[in-house]
Amino acid sequence: MNLAHTLSLKRGWIWMGVVAVIAVAAGAAWFVQKSPRVDVLELRYAPLLRTLQFSARVATLSRVDVGSTVTGRVAQVRVAEGAQVRQGDVLVQLETEELRAAVTQALASERQAQARMAGLRSTGRTAAQAGLAQADSTLKAAEAELARTQQLVAQGFLSDARLDEVRRAVEVARAQQAGARAQTQANADAGTDVAQAQAQLALASAATAAARARLAQAAVLAPTDARVLTRDVEPGQIVQPGKALMSLALAGPTQLTAQVDERFLDQLQPGQKAAVVADAFADQRFAARVLSIAPAVDAQRGAIEVKFALEQQAPAFLREDMTLSVEVETGRRERALVLPLSALRSQASPTTATVLVADAGRAQERKLRLGLRTLDAAEVLEGLAEGDAVLLGSSVPAGARIRARAVAWAPGQPVARAAATSEAGSAMSNAIGR
Repeated sequence: MNLAHTLSLKRGWIWMGVVAVIAVAAGAAWFVQKSPRVDVLELRYAPLLRTLQFSARVATLSRVDVGSTVTGRVAQVRVAEGAQVRQGDVLVQLETEELRAAVTQALASERQAQARMAGLRSTGRTAAQAGLAQADSTLKAAEAELARTQQLVAQGFLSDARLDEVRRAVEVARAQQAGARAQTQANADAGTDVAQAQAQLALASAATAAARARLAQAAVLAPTDARVLTRDVEPGQIVQPGKALMSLALAGPTQLTAQVDERFLDQLQPGQKAAVVADAFADQRFAARVLSIAPAVDAQRGAIEVKFALEQQAPAFLREDMTLSVEVETGRRERALVLPLSALRSQASPTTATVLVADAGRAQERKLRLGLRTLDAAEVLEGLAEGDAVLLGSSVPAGARIRARAVAWAPGQPVARAAATSEAGSAMSNAIGR
C-alpha cells in the first residue's frame, strides 16, 4: 500500500468523523429545539401583605327620634339640621298660654285645700272644743233639773207629765254632748275631717305638679349631647304625642359598620388596622381598626357585621350613612419566600400544594407547605429555597424536558416577561437545557 493510498484512507476517516459529529450536534440541536419553552420564575424573598377590601358606612353609637308628649301648636323651632346641641337644650317650643292657665287653676285649688286644713287645725278645733264644753254644761244642768223634778213629783208638787218632759231634755243634752265629742275627735290630728282635708290637699298638690309637668313638656329638650340629623317640624304646626319631630345622632365616637362575606371570617380579628377612604374625598385617607365582629351571621346575605373605630378624630366631611371603602390588613410578612398562585399545580389542602421546578433541563415536581396567602401569591414555608426556578402556568408533565424562559414578578403585580437580553436568555436556556 503506497503512501498516497494511506493518506487517502485517513482523509476519508476524518471526513466521516466530522460528518458524524455534525450529525450528532444537529440531532441534539433538533431535540433541544423540539423541547417546549416554558416561563420560569426564580424565587426571591420579598415582603408579603394580605388585605381585605369592602364597603362600609358611617354610623353612630345610637340614633333617637324625639317628639312632643303633649298636643299643642309649635311656637318656635330653635335648631336646624346639622346643629350640635347640648343636653337640656330646647329644640321645639310649643304654645303655653292654656297650660299656664291650668297651672294657675291648680295652684288656686291647692291653696283652698291648704286653707281648709289650717282652719280645721285652728278655729275649727277651738269651736269643736267650745261646743263640747257647752254640751257638757247643758247635760249637767238637765240632769240637775231631772233630780229636782223627781223630788217634787214624789212630794206631789209636780205631775208625771213634767217629769217626762225633763227626762226628754236630759236625753237631748246627752245627744248634743255625743255630737260635740264626735266633732272634737274629727278635728283631732287623727280625726276624719283632718284626714279628708289632708287627702284633698294631696290631690290638689298632685294636680298642681301635673299641670307644671305638662307646662314643662311644652318644651321639647335634647335628651343628651347630640347632632340634629333631620327636622320635620315648623312653627304653627299642630303636633301630637307619638310623632317624631327630629332625629338626633347621640354624641359618641364615630363608628363604621360593614357587612363582610362570611368566607373571610377566619382572616378578621379585633384590633386589625384598616385604611379608609371616601369616594368624594379620595385624597383624604384616614386610619381605623377593627372594633368588634358580630357573633352571628346574617343567614339571608351570608355576611357578618364588622364594626370599626377611628384611630383619630373623625374627619369633618364624614356624614351619617356615608359609604366608604375600607382596606383591612389581615396578614403581613416582612420577609417571605413568595411565589404566585399560578405556579401551583395541585392542592391537597389550603396549606399543601405541588409545583414544577426546572432542574437539569427537566420539569421536576416538588411538594410544598404554604403559609400566608393573598389573592395572587402564597408564602412558601417548606419545599423550595431561594433561587429555585419554578414553572409558571405550564401544562408539561413532570419529568419532561423543557427550555426555560425567565419572567419577572413581584407580589401584587401581574406576571410579566423579563426584559432580559438575548445573551441572558441564551445563558438561561443553556444552563437549564444541558
